[in-house]
Amino acid sequence: MFTNRRTIRAGLRVLAACLVLYPVVALSETAQDDDDDDANDAREHYEAREALRLGQALPLEKIIEAVRKEVAGDIIEIEFEHDDGRYVYELEIINPSGRVVEVKVDARTAEILEREEDE
Repeated sequence: MFTNRRTIRAGLRVLAACLVLYPVVALSETAQDDDDDDANDAREHYEAREALRLGQALPLEKIIEAVRKEVAGDIIEIEFEHDDGRYVYELEIINPSGRVVEVKVDARTAEILEREEDE
């Protein structure tokens, strides 16, 4: 009976420790995800600046100007990527009807390569 109580107490201590430590572990994983996102953002910004400097990409203002001629709405996200041997901007836009439109644009020419509307 004594060992049974000791076992129960030990189990409760382990459970209590888990409950106390779980938020710490969860927050550290979230922080790691944020660090990864920050690193990706920094890499993306560096690539965009270098591509602009080397004449491989137009300034973002020119890209937005070209896209606005074709797609109405509010831009909610912009990404800069190297895709199929060229740099592209990917824009997500909420159009006036509330749908998200994804637009892929050649960074050097501002040509719209793809346009996809979420359903």
